[in-house]
Amino acid sequence: MAEYQTDLEVHSNGTEFSMEGLSDIPELQYPVFIIFLFIYFIIIFGNIGIVVVICLNSHLQTPMYMFLMHLSIIDIAYTSNILPKLLNMLITKNNTISFWGCICQMYFFLALACTEVLLLAAMAYDRYVAICHPLHYIVLMSMRQSAGLAAIAWTIGFINSSGHAVLISKLSFCASNVIDHFFCDIIPLLKISCSDTFKVEILNYFGGTLLLASAFMLTLVSYIFIIAAILKIKYTESQRKAFSTCSSHLTCVIMFYGTMICLYMRPTTSYTPKQDKFIALLYAILVPVLNPVIYSLNNQEVKSALVKFWNMFV
Repeated sequence: MAEYQTDLEVHSNGTEFSMEGLSDIPELQYPVFIIFLFIYFIIIFGNIGIVVVICLNSHLQTPMYMFLMHLSIIDIAYTSNILPKLLNMLITKNNTISFWGCICQMYFFLALACTEVLLLAAMAYDRYVAICHPLHYIVLMSMRQSAGLAAIAWTIGFINSSGHAVLISKLSFCASNVIDHFFCDIIPLLKISCSDTFKVEILNYFGGTLLLASAFMLTLVSYIFIIAAILKIKYTESQRKAFSTCSSHLTCVIMFYGTMICLYMRPTTSYTPKQDKFIALLYAILVPVLNPVIYSLNNQEVKSALVKFWNMFV
């Protein structure tokens, strides 16, 4: 019995994990590496461009663009939390990651995702005040108040995810040390644990649902009032301008919530590795690529600022 117990603890908290990655076909590894490297550069430079342009242009230093700057920082951070390791796995075929490296990757991914949820809700509220209460906008959404909302989003995001990290770090992983994913995420880790994962699943499901549902309801209610206010505007051109200020944010909200709900708002038993890897790729790669594109193409002020910024170096 003692020997059996020792064997069970071989893959416990002091060892390494091995990740399956994206493909078992060697011929695809280098083309996928090149594609993802190119995407990573687009994400980094696109979002850095947004941040720099907003910081250097005084006309863009408003609550809406301040939230956009934080969103770009999050895109840079959580993509950098995942893609460099994935690129390294593709080029070196070294799929191992230390136990604490895995826990840290999972923690920062969750923390940044939670922060983005709250920032998107804050951006929805900002648009609600701007369109439904334009005369009170300066009072209700000053730079100081918006900075406070952003600080609250970051704080809650990182505190909320600490519970998951602590509970998962105490689990034993004796069933296997192979994570069937391309990064350390909650559900793939729970699938290979031989410990009782009930507490983690309850925290993940109800804690995640509470945060996601609260932010989603605030966003939904804000847009109900926004759309109602826009429909009351008599002139078509004024309606178009009002809606254009929200369309970028609404597009990003739909992409974000669509992928997050598919990934996390379901029991662990329904986990399907191939499908979940695809959905995770949409969230971890596609959304950060499209965010700066959507916001820059749909916003004349950002486009003008980006053109001026580009002309400085041409």
